[in-house]
Amino acid sequence: MEPQSQCQPAPDDVNVSQTNYSYDGTSCIASLDNHGQDFELSFWSIVLTIILALITLATLLSNAFVIATVYQTRKLHTPANYLIASLAFTDLLVSILVLPISTLYTVTGRWTLGQIICDMWLSSDITCCTASILHLCVIALDRYWAITDAVEYTKKRTPRRAVIMIALVWVFSISISMPPLFWRQSKVEEITKCAVNTDHVLYTVYSTVGAFYVPTLLLIALYGRIYVEARSRILKQSPKRTGKRLTRAHLITDSPGSSSVSSTNSRAAELSSDTGSPVYLNQVKVKVSDALLEKKKIMAAREKKATKTLGIILGAYIVCWLPFFIISLVMPICQDACWFHPAIFDFFNWLGYLNSLINPIIYTMSNEDFKQAFHKLIHRFSCSS
Repeated sequence: MEPQSQCQPAPDDVNVSQTNYSYDGTSCIASLDNHGQDFELSFWSIVLTIILALITLATLLSNAFVIATVYQTRKLHTPANYLIASLAFTDLLVSILVLPISTLYTVTGRWTLGQIICDMWLSSDITCCTASILHLCVIALDRYWAITDAVEYTKKRTPRRAVIMIALVWVFSISISMPPLFWRQSKVEEITKCAVNTDHVLYTVYSTVGAFYVPTLLLIALYGRIYVEARSRILKQSPKRTGKRLTRAHLITDSPGSSSVSSTNSRAAELSSDTGSPVYLNQVKVKVSDALLEKKKIMAAREKKATKTLGIILGAYIVCWLPFFIISLVMPICQDACWFHPAIFDFFNWLGYLNSLINPIIYTMSNEDFKQAFHKLIHRFSCSS
């Protein structure tokens, strides 16, 4: 049986020009005017454009402020903070070179900028995002050495060492982004899609493993070791009441001739069981002891906060990038057997970009020196304007 046609001839007395039905002498009941649907699509395109533009702008400003804060605050001129500033610079490049074009491509769903811009954009995307991820590894490695080998690493922790680590990050990132440029074949026709060629499965495995899976395993191992070490230090440095009393007891001195120092010493109520001489409690040394204990409390609190910050950084990194790299690895392997809606791929892609916005927020909010310098910079900027 032939399927019944959904279109029927239009009645003679119907004014086709005043109806929303189709033309050419037929009126389709199921064919409605698409103006409402077009308006709805345009509305959501505008909303999506605004959201992605705000993410891009926030990423640019937050990372620019981190760089300016480190540059203008002498207290922050340390090798560890140079690594953070380099991470901010990398994320700043993401917001400048990658996100604006990605916004246009995501909203329109069609590539209109030509092959050359496509190659440049893909190379910038892979290089900068890989460098951002590897910076997290370098920062974690620096923190690991500072905790596990504090005495020796203090001598080695120089600006020159930081520069070498940053250079290695960029060399490896470029080595991952360059191969697709060599096997690309020039196309005469206009391209409508801009994506890495996934026909080379070996490169896909190499790039995803090198840019994400190996760094992720390294980060988990380093942060796990840092957590154990920091936890051990916190337990050692946490002063208890019994420990404080023992410290005072050790400061009791057997000195019969010290009674002349009455301004700083006070006579104890008991006599020494060994000599029968008066026992004196040195109050000055007790005050020093209390100061050291207070300093240990502060150090323990800082270690605890730093450990918590590392956990937040690792968690945010995995949440942002894991979905994208799972799809990137699975799609070339299963090919036609797997299918993902383009919107899902775009969402996971932008979720990864979001990590470049989260990084400066985490470092700024968790570091008191950064926070104070950041507030001073904002105050100075607002006053000058």
